[in-house]
Amino acid sequence: MKKILLILLLIPSLSFGQTLKETVKKTFKFSTFYAAVNGGSSLSDINTFSVNTGQLVSGVEQTPFDYSINLGIRKIARFQYENRASTFYNGTENTYSDAANVGKIKGFEFLFEGDLRRVQGKSYLDQHHFLRYVADDWIAKVEYLEDGFADIRFFEASQRYKYNVSKKFSVNVGAVQRLAEPYGYDPLEEWLLDNGNIHYTYLAIQEGYSVDFTNPEEITYLNPNGNIVATSTQVWETLIIPEVLVEYDERKRNELGMKLEYSFVAGFDYYHYEKDFWVHSWGNVMPYHIDTDQPYSYHKYQNGQWIDFNGGLIFGYKFDKQLGVFAEGKYNKYWNRRWHDFSIGINYVIF
Repeated sequence: MKKILLILLLIPSLSFGQTLKETVKKTFKFSTFYAAVNGGSSLSDINTFSVNTGQLVSGVEQTPFDYSINLGIRKIARFQYENRASTFYNGTENTYSDAANVGKIKGFEFLFEGDLRRVQGKSYLDQHHFLRYVADDWIAKVEYLEDGFADIRFFEASQRYKYNVSKKFSVNVGAVQRLAEPYGYDPLEEWLLDNGNIHYTYLAIQEGYSVDFTNPEEITYLNPNGNIVATSTQVWETLIIPEVLVEYDERKRNELGMKLEYSFVAGFDYYHYEKDFWVHSWGNVMPYHIDTDQPYSYHKYQNGQWIDFNGGLIFGYKFDKQLGVFAEGKYNKYWNRRWHDFSIGINYVIF
């Protein structure tokens, strides 16, 4: 009897485990996991010259090699015009169609990608993750984007009603929620003088720096640790002050945290494909944003409403078997940030 009861108790667990296994398998079926390291030479060494206390000082400014470390997993159906040029994913691909509202197929698609890179001596962290579900008459999407080069980072969730005007063209309307730092906020604004300049030395003193006037012929400038960082006004203003302003600006922004914003969105998607001609375009506009009266809301820096938008276009035309032209790109404007990518060209095959 005990054995029968034990079997009856195990059956639901086994059934649940099997269902979960099948769900996970179905979710990740046809997805691609990739990891890659890419690198190359950067700027060549540059000879530098300066004069210090009457002496010529020479040096060499070296830029370390460029690299990128890419890690990701994606399950996004390719459109008919997308031809995989490489056998493997290495994370450097620029797939413009990922930004479209509607994918090639209905259902669930996703992308999780991280990219740590160094370009011309500067390091950036780029991330792009999203979950998207497309049904006959609605779209739901959750997205996180961090572009270190463009200095933009935000979470975004949207829920939209989709109306299919035709098999090629659809429009959508809905709501968007975005979580981001308070773009528009300028920490240095409170340090502006009446003439528009910044009282940078006083700001540096408030940040812990000090100025020693003991020897009027050799004024010294010290950092918060008491170490001398400059012995001339020129070095102080050219090298030290820019670092102080950047560090102050970054610290004050990080202190505020992220702000939640609610917006109305309207968009469209258009897709036409023939073997020798194709057009894929999409766009979104956010003309109205709910003012929640937060202390650092973007409404305060715009004195009211503003318009955010993004869009993309992929175009290709083959005149014959030899000649073809293409144009593709995307453009984004969120708050006071703008970033874009594009590629335009011509191909001619010689037989």
